Amino acid sequence: MKRHYKILLAVVALSIGLWSFMPKETADPEKDKTLLELLQFVIERGHYHPAAIDDAFSKGVYKDYINALDPSKRFFLQSDIDEFAKYETSIDDEIKGQKLTFFDLTYNRLMKRMAESKDFYKEILDKPFDYNVDESFNTDYEKLPFAKNTAELKDKWRKQIKLSTLSSLTDKLKMQEDFKNGVSDEKDKAKKSEKDLQSEAKLKAELLGKSFEDLEKETRETSLKSLNEYFGFIEELERSDWFSVYINAITARFDPHTNYFAPEEKERFDVSMSGKLEGIGARLQKKNDYTEITELISGGPAWRGKELEAGDVVMKVAQGNQEPVDVVGMRLDDVVKKIKGPKGTEVRLTVKKVDGTIKVISLIRDIVETEETFAKSSIIEKDGMKYGIIYLPKFYIDFENKESRDAGKDIAIEVERLKKESVQGIIMDVRDNGGGSLQTVVDIAGLFIDEGPIVQIKSAAGKKEVLYDRDDRIQWDGPLVIMQNSFSASASEILAAAMQDYKRAVIIGSKQSYGKGTVQNVIDLNQFVRGRNMGDMGALKTTTQKFYRINGGSTQLEGVSSDVAMPDRYAYLKMGERDIENAMPWDKIEAATYSTWDKLDNYDVAIANSKMRIAANDKFKLVEENAKWIDQRDKENVYSLKMDKFKQEQAKIEENAKKFKAISNYKNSLLLSSLPYEQEAMKKDLSLKEKRERWHESLAKDIYVEEAVNILNDLQPAGTKKVASKKVLKEKVIKS
Repeated sequence: MKRHYKILLAVVALSIGLWSFMPKETADPEKDKTLLELLQFVIERGHYHPAAIDDAFSKGVYKDYINALDPSKRFFLQSDIDEFAKYETSIDDEIKGQKLTFFDLTYNRLMKRMAESKDFYKEILDKPFDYNVDESFNTDYEKLPFAKNTAELKDKWRKQIKLSTLSSLTDKLKMQEDFKNGVSDEKDKAKKSEKDLQSEAKLKAELLGKSFEDLEKETRETSLKSLNEYFGFIEELERSDWFSVYINAITARFDPHTNYFAPEEKERFDVSMSGKLEGIGARLQKKNDYTEITELISGGPAWRGKELEAGDVVMKVAQGNQEPVDVVGMRLDDVVKKIKGPKGTEVRLTVKKVDGTIKVISLIRDIVETEETFAKSSIIEKDGMKYGIIYLPKFYIDFENKESRDAGKDIAIEVERLKKESVQGIIMDVRDNGGGSLQTVVDIAGLFIDEGPIVQIKSAAGKKEVLYDRDDRIQWDGPLVIMQNSFSASASEILAAAMQDYKRAVIIGSKQSYGKGTVQNVIDLNQFVRGRNMGDMGALKTTTQKFYRINGGSTQLEGVSSDVAMPDRYAYLKMGERDIENAMPWDKIEAATYSTWDKLDNYDVAIANSKMRIAANDKFKLVEENAKWIDQRDKENVYSLKMDKFKQEQAKIEENAKKFKAISNYKNSLLLSSLPYEQEAMKKDLSLKEKRERWHESLAKDIYVEEAVNILNDLQPAGTKKVASKKVLKEKVIKS
């Protein structure tokens, strides 16, 4: 059963502000004071437009910080907030004077309230809920007041937990009822694997053998387990973790993209940007006191060794021939530090296998590439035409090693591979791509034009720089479509904007992209404290420039408007830069000198045809209707905690949602296949095969990709439709 996402929020709201930061090194008050001083120094001198650190600034920090500490208002009392409010206009003074009075007060009080909350939820879940009481719970935490006293706070906890258990319990009761009545979907049944059918049969037997009281108790036990895990994580956090929250409440007031990176966070950022790390290639997860292997990364040492597997529990870690260290009860970040290490070094893991046996596994660390970071491509066939699609999740680069792979080089390789398959058009998919390296954008854009400006950059001093593609060779001169959505940001917007200004590609997707038009640099803070025994100070990512389209316009706030705006399920939700309180303003500068592309004769016709198809398409009409319904549901925050009423509310929602099932059940007419080199690789790598099958499965249900293919059809030169291309494109050395 699918529940409304807001009900899930009621379960996890208390953890929203907690899971966004990970454990770091033990804090030192003197180090913290130095960090405050450093941040003020670096931001005021390096930020594009630093905000004045005054009373207004202080109020903004206060609001953001309190919300980060207690987003669901489940810890602090109104009396706490009244006490905190005395500092609302003096945080600026504390920053300038490197004082920690306000932080210490909030931190100590939070620790006290969290300890009290542990007793709340355990007592609440110790006895059954009465689902016949006519009461409700409001999930609009932003507008709700803080509790006046402990009794009111405890009652909020009770209602929140009751809502989560009620949601789970009604799902189980509905499944139980369906099993009793023999309700099943024969079509879905035919699609299920033998393993899925066996699991379903087991679940059926379990549910049919349980009473209401059994199921009610089971849901409470599940809620108790979840909350125990949440608080187990909280207890691992140190004072320094919470100080990072405070620091980032300060940095975020300059703009949404100025952030402090603690040492471990900086490392994770580097891995994210490069897609590489040194280690064994295993993803770990903390479960109670144990560290469990959840996934092996394809191609990594753990995957190649074939001894370690998902579900194994790490008991001890040893470096080479050294004595093993017991890691049971150790913080996850500390376990990860012990397992990671330089390429070529040995690590020995003592693991408890899924079958209960104990085994020592030796692994030689290596460079591990996180495949999900990198570009990938596939072939799409429809009506005798062959096209290529390239998905780029981010504009990645390894800043430390210019010889390493980056998005620019990889896209060039993918284009070459598609050309060898004689594709007649290419789709660049940058949906959900949050950006990355500016240089890789220039490299990628340069693959599709002869030469010219790609993006303009302006510094705080007003100095303008234009980044050019200076290579007059064109790697792909055929039809091109770029797919974006409201989560396509920064570097994605530069690419889309450049191709739009040149009229080189048709931009399709959400009405507009995210709207991030700023450039950030990561500054290592350790360079300012050399010679002082402070430990690793981390880094600061700060906004240093703004970028502009070659036509002079900015993507800040406005984003890139699609040539073909397609109905979007989340079109009415506030999720862009324009919806952020302290985002930097829109402006424009003088246009660069450039000439539009003149080789797409059908450019305007293709756009017009697409708009007509979308307007007449019932599926797109349904998506638009669904978007309005989601927006309406987003504004509904009150849920009944009386079972009969709750069931009625959920039944009404499910009934209304039925009309939108056609969206997820949609199947297009596209034929999808991996490139030959990947087909060979998949024979040896079943994990890669599974990932590509999942991707193709999602593309086969994607109405937006289908329309992109239709546009490519319309962009074809006269006489080429439904005829396999025989054109041999001019060979080109891959740009780097």
